[in-house]
Amino acid sequence: MVADPLSFYDENIPCLAACPVHTNAGMYVAAIADGDDELAYLTARLPNPFASVCGRVCAAPCEEACRRGTIDRPIAIRALKRFVTEQYGPESRSAGDDGPAPWDAVVPAPAEDRPQHIAVVGGGPAGMAAAHDLRRLGYGVTVYEATDKLGGATWLGIPEYRLNRSVLAGDMQAIIDLGVEVRYNTRMGEDITLDQLRHEYDAVFLSIGATLGRGLPIEGAEADGVYKAIEFLIAMNRGMPVDVGERVLVVGGGDVAMDAARTALRADVYGGNEQASTSGTARKVRVMSLESREEMPAHDFEVEEATEEGIEFSPRRGPKRVLTRDGAVVGMETVGVTSVFDEEGRFAPTFDDSDLTSFEADTIVLAIGQAIDLEALGDEGPEVSPRRTIDIDWDTGATSLDGVWSGGDAAKGPRTLIDAVADGRRSAADIHRSFGGGVKTETPGKMVKLRQFHRLDDHYDRIDRTEVPTIPSDRRIGLTEVETGFTEEQARCEASRCLRCFANILLEPEKCVLCALCADVCPVDVISLIPANEVDPSLGPDAGTALLLDEERCIRCAMCVERCPPNALSVGMWTGTGVPK
Repeated sequence: MVADPLSFYDENIPCLAACPVHTNAGMYVAAIADGDDELAYLTARLPNPFASVCGRVCAAPCEEACRRGTIDRPIAIRALKRFVTEQYGPESRSAGDDGPAPWDAVVPAPAEDRPQHIAVVGGGPAGMAAAHDLRRLGYGVTVYEATDKLGGATWLGIPEYRLNRSVLAGDMQAIIDLGVEVRYNTRMGEDITLDQLRHEYDAVFLSIGATLGRGLPIEGAEADGVYKAIEFLIAMNRGMPVDVGERVLVVGGGDVAMDAARTALRADVYGGNEQASTSGTARKVRVMSLESREEMPAHDFEVEEATEEGIEFSPRRGPKRVLTRDGAVVGMETVGVTSVFDEEGRFAPTFDDSDLTSFEADTIVLAIGQAIDLEALGDEGPEVSPRRTIDIDWDTGATSLDGVWSGGDAAKGPRTLIDAVADGRRSAADIHRSFGGGVKTETPGKMVKLRQFHRLDDHYDRIDRTEVPTIPSDRRIGLTEVETGFTEEQARCEASRCLRCFANILLEPEKCVLCALCADVCPVDVISLIPANEVDPSLGPDAGTALLLDEERCIRCAMCVERCPPNALSVGMWTGTGVPK
């Protein structure tokens, strides 16, 4: 018997294990393949109040972990989530539709109110995820947002051509509708202090983000035309006109650099020029990175989209000095990079000072990192980590101050949207625990044997990944979303590629007669019988035989189950984490 079956079976679903909020992606992909789109939506929405947003812009760690990727390419999980949120998420509802929402089935409003009131500082994904869970538990929740809109980095940092603002607003409104109060244009350190909040509320969750850009200590870095990426993106997303000129150089190799570069192509439209033509016309944008293309931290799809839009790349170059004329940028002198990481994999770039190249530029955008506004916390704020973030217990989000928690970029530095959502939910659970609430970390479940099970077609390994539809690069005008989403036919086809790792081959050892017929019939040769002491030498030479199954390569065809004479094998599904009731 397995000592901790819940842990084993959940971790045996790699897409679920990779998701910071433990979305059972395999279950909702399979539901789409079977035509049950509502179940798919509820499965995706159950652990994630930002399902619709994530269907557009999630970094999709589930896809990186997907076992289908060991055969050819991973399932397009993120795009399939968008397919079902478009049918059942907030974006599917028209104005004035006040009937029951589909997500009420898995995230109903609280049954009763608790006496405690919680302050959440920052209306980004971490803060609003915390507000969502705390309100559902019955706590009064007030969100303090520094700007006039909720969303944090999802609104201020993610360009509109990647995330339609109405989709973001829909996810936010669904949280507000639970009874969450929001106070806009209230900035920590200016309009209200942490000390005030600690006196007025029973607990505080700090999710102030990382809204300050990092500069470079090089000659000319303060010249007109040099921008820090996060500040550049915030200005553009708030509709402030920025004259970037015809030559833009973006320094950095991460996702923020890709967003800055693609936004610079569309700068005329962001500035309110409705006559602007196809993005990129006459404007040249170059991304320069210390890393090679293989080393760049940006996700592959971000680099591919930027390349398709005509953005040029200059890898393995480092900034030497900003070239100026009359105090304004005219270019950058760069130096060749010989290595980025040392032998232990730590960031430690080295340069070849004899390899100098200059690039002309009217604007330079520095996408080299972000910082947290720690001064906003005041003199009596929580302890700060060596990374200059709010120091927390990473398992709970608790800070050095009683009754104060933190999460998201403010505590862990710039990370992904789904990581921030997980932080908010994790801290909400610990805040609930601090007030005597029970912490239900996992849904009680059991292993259920399946009487029927799905079998892949014989040509399953010849069906390639369906590419997510996008607007052709020559028609990407302004702020129109680049991705258009799957059609129903495309979604069903793509979902059918799933190996359904949530189905498990189960063995009842007392029934097994070691006939090896299961190994003989396995079409992918993933079952083997070996002496048990080869698995565990401590068992000794008379330990008998072990039956091994390679979970990574098993396609869950269940031919072994059908072939087993004593019925020692079966197919089961764990009904624990991430399965709607």
